[in-house]
Amino acid sequence: MVEFKSLSCLPIGSVCRLLQTIQHMFETTDRGQVGIGTLIVFIAMVLVAAIAAGVLINTAGLLQTQAEATGEETQQQVSDRIQIQSATGNVTEDGDDGVVDTFNLTLTKAPGAGDIQLENVSFQLVTDDEVAQGVLSDEEITIGDITSETDDNVITDRADRYDVRFSLSDADASGSENILTDGADLDGALEGGERVTVTLTTAQGASTVEELRVPDSLVDREAVSL
Repeated sequence: MVEFKSLSCLPIGSVCRLLQTIQHMFETTDRGQVGIGTLIVFIAMVLVAAIAAGVLINTAGLLQTQAEATGEETQQQVSDRIQIQSATGNVTEDGDDGVVDTFNLTLTKAPGAGDIQLENVSFQLVTDDEVAQGVLSDEEITIGDITSETDDNVITDRADRYDVRFSLSDADASGSENILTDGADLDGALEGGERVTVTLTTAQGASTVEELRVPDSLVDREAVSL
């Protein structure tokens, strides 16, 4: 059987050495030394991380700019449209029946649209078997100002109204050239019951499509709504 003795029974020297050993075990004053190689590696890692962060920030900024530009173009293609308020046709005699030799479109801009320069607007006219196309600045097209803030054929306000006339016959009352025969391989005036699809596309790429139908009877008529 082993007997344990109290510290008081030990020699003073042994007790001092024991206490010094315990104190050394719990000392935290020792410091490690970092080599120059480890320090270089650490600095290199910090630099690489900083460069990577800079590249990510620049890439994110570029993508944001491209996304904003794409969004703006898409918005313009959707919102910057022309609105056709009304369409009328001028009727002239052609034998026993009349024909529509010119038609007029009253134009404004759609809600939320920006300024629209009419002279840069392209058009397309489609009948059952023929197609005509061009821009509203063509000589065969007449742009008239009904009410507007400016006199430069630019729709700047929703209250602006412009009248655009398309001449369909070789000798209409105004003497204008025929946009259909001279400009785009169509055959002149529209008879009763005929249809023409009009597409107007702004410089921003927004299109407005409207189908115009001539009334079945044009007898004794001077003008008709299309």
